[in-house]
Amino acid sequence: MSQRSERGNAVADWTADEMMTVAAARQLRDDTACFVGIGLPSTAANLARTTHAPNLVLIYESGCLGAKPDRLPLSIGDGVLADTADAVVSVPEVFNYWLQPGRIDVGFLGAAQIDRYGNINTTVVGGDYDAPTVRLPGAGGAPEIAASCREVVVIVRQDLRTFTERVDFVTSVGYGAGPGDRERLGLRGGGPRVVITDLGVLEPDPLTCELTLTRLHPGVTREQARAATGWDLAVAEGLTTGEPPTAAELAVLRALEATKSDGRLP
Repeated sequence: MSQRSERGNAVADWTADEMMTVAAARQLRDDTACFVGIGLPSTAANLARTTHAPNLVLIYESGCLGAKPDRLPLSIGDGVLADTADAVVSVPEVFNYWLQPGRIDVGFLGAAQIDRYGNINTTVVGGDYDAPTVRLPGAGGAPEIAASCREVVVIVRQDLRTFTERVDFVTSVGYGAGPGDRERLGLRGGGPRVVITDLGVLEPDPLTCELTLTRLHPGVTREQARAATGWDLAVAEGLTTGEPPTAAELAVLRALEATKSDGRLP
């Protein structure tokens, strides 16, 4: 059924969240290993595995390697991950042997706040650490994922509360304060390669490391993207518009989403 995006875009057969999830899934390549966060990253990763990347190896923080869930997991401790995994190892082994030595191709993360250099906050918002306005779920494995994976993909909805000039707390380092900070901190991984939002796609500038809008989703304008950003958002000269979701991608995504309520694929 056709519906209008909450952003006020033209009527389309998909929502802004569906476009964001599909765009994020398209960033994942077949025959790679992906360290997956719960929530939007898990939905997009499972969409990729079910469509164009059947050999994508999903790794979850709980120690499940090569999980192939037939429904979206509720948490990293969901039994469906262990039941469908190629192997289940201890949490220390996941971090000490697989993640920290740089054996994971892609880290897939969400964010409560993100700044112009791709630093992520999932810890506290407002106030200070001891007395914040909001205390968030916390770091989990995200700092290690951001530090050690060969590249990081971030999926997050774009608005002024989320895209802030400076995050209130650096939970997971992107590019710090700019070029050279990752190297100075001794971080093995390559840092954020791309940030996917419900408005478009941002990539770090190769010289400044600042997130730059490189692609809009269909029906979105650069003015909308800049208005939803808490800093003067850089826009690429060759700004393009991405392809909308295909019927096949939408069918699989909606089937996955349906498992949140009934626990199984239709």
